[in-house]
Amino acid sequence: MANHKSALKRIRNSETKRLRNRYQHKTTRNAIKKLKEASSKKEAEKLFPEVMSMIDKLAKNNIIHTNKASNLKSQISRHMAAL
Repeated sequence: MANHKSALKRIRNSETKRLRNRYQHKTTRNAIKKLKEASSKKEAEKLFPEVMSMIDKLAKNNIIHTNKASNLKSQISRHMAAL
């Protein structure tokens, strides 16, 4: 157990950030899944910019690696082109 006041605060902050990161990552994964399962091209085109933005934000905040973000965006773009 931490003995210093600053260490206790760091533990609290880390837990808060961990939960926020987990929430954002899961939300993005669900949005990607929803886009891939979209029945119509029109529906997918509506979701496309939102999902791209979510992926960029995850990469910017170091929740996912930059290369992973690029790979996801590429994969989604290829999926959209195939629709």
